[in-house]
Amino acid sequence: MAIPASKDALLSAISINFDKLMNDLLRIPESRVYEYSMEGHQAGTRICPANLVSYLLGWNELVLKWLRQDDKGEPIDFPETGFQWNQLGLLAQKFYADYQSLRWDELMKRLTEVKTELIKTISNRSNEELYGVSWVGKWTKGRMIQLNTSSPYSNARGRIRKWLRT
Repeated sequence: MAIPASKDALLSAISINFDKLMNDLLRIPESRVYEYSMEGHQAGTRICPANLVSYLLGWNELVLKWLRQDDKGEPIDFPETGFQWNQLGLLAQKFYADYQSLRWDELMKRLTEVKTELIKTISNRSNEELYGVSWVGKWTKGRMIQLNTSSPYSNARGRIRKWLRT
């Protein structure tokens, strides 16, 4: 799928990649959702499918946080307060911990809800706001949203499909 360069393309990429991911996540037997046999986000670590969903949920909620802060004119501490861009493995560990108390069905529900909220907030923004100006370095808002939503959905889907084959 091409990199979205417009609001409509971004909304489409998020929806299509999310739906494909959900179809594969629903194939996971509940007996395996906490099986730590998948390659982790940090070299040499192992995660379970629930961790992978927690990772996606964490990033999606973080994107919404960035957008809310931006709407209020507040400074944004990218990627997250206490983390630098070269510490994304540690941020992944934080996301796993943040949602570890949620059951699988709750994780899936929250991921669906946060995706719905992302679609809503993106829909309320203009193409110019999303793609007309740089937001973080050279990246536009639309590109930053895509890098942390539809692209990770696609990546997670590949990971799940590979894991299910083993």
